[in-house]
Amino acid sequence: MAKDPNSATIATNRRARHHYAVLDTVEAGVVLVGTEVKALRDGRASLVDSFATVDDGEIWLRGLHIGEYSLGTWTNHAPLRVRKLLLHRREIDKLALKITDPGLSLVPLSMYFSDGRVKVELALVRGKKTWDKRQDLATRDANREIERAFARHIKGRKHAGRRA
Repeated sequence: MAKDPNSATIATNRRARHHYAVLDTVEAGVVLVGTEVKALRDGRASLVDSFATVDDGEIWLRGLHIGEYSLGTWTNHAPLRVRKLLLHRREIDKLALKITDPGLSLVPLSMYFSDGRVKVELALVRGKKTWDKRQDLATRDANREIERAFARHIKGRKHAGRRA
C-alpha cells in the first residue's frame, strides 16, 4: 500500500514531552509561502526550540526552522521567519488567557499534512522539574522491564511445550 503524501508527519518535537507536562493540545493551520510547502514535502523542518506567542490577538510560531527549498530561486523563503498560526477566535482567546499564568507556554508537538494542508499540533505546557523527568524515566524503564519479563515468560512457555 502506497504512503499517502496528504497525511504524512513532517516533523515531531520529541524533547517537548520530556521537558514539559502537556496540559492541553489544539490543531492549528500555518500560513506559509510556496517554497516553504515544497521544502516541507521534502521533510526539511525542525521544531526544536520553537514556541508560540500571542501578539495583538494573533498566535505566531517562532523558532520553527524550515530549510530552504533546493530548487528555489531568489524567491526562496527565510528559514527562521515568524509564521502566523490559524485558529478560531475563541481558541485564541482561551489560549491567551491560559498562558498569562506563570510557567505555562505554547509549544508545537508535531507538524503534519492533513488533506494537503500543513497543520501544527500546538500544546499548552508546563515545565517539568528535574525530579519529574527522573520519575518519568524510572516509570518508562520499569514498564520496559515488565514487558521484557512478560515476553521471556511467553517465549519460555512456547519452547517448554515443544520439548515435552
